[in-house]
Amino acid sequence: MEPEEEVIPILRVADAAAAVRWYARLGFGPQGEHRFAPGLPAFVEVARGRVRLFLSEHTGDARPDTLVYLRVTDVDAIAAAFGVPVAETPWAREVELRDPDGNRLRVGTPVQ
Repeated sequence: MEPEEEVIPILRVADAAAAVRWYARLGFGPQGEHRFAPGLPAFVEVARGRVRLFLSEHTGDARPDTLVYLRVTDVDAIAAAFGVPVAETPWAREVELRDPDGNRLRVGTPVQ
């Protein structure tokens, strides 16, 4: 059986351990970490169900200030966890968050 195709955004982070803790607040859990040798930059995978992100300390892997859209079933729970208001748009109820490294996450629940 072939694995399913997917897109996995790579986000640049300065401190992978701190980023993993921050993303845990969004419901992401660590799936694995790789370093070429002790003391070298970390490359970490986090997942929330079938949604995956790669968090990389490697400077060439991604640019700061990236924007990722995360579609969830309950944006109100995310808003409450981060203490931010929910914006009403024609397509979704949304919040916009910034991780500790300045990456932007727009999180939304589609309007039915």
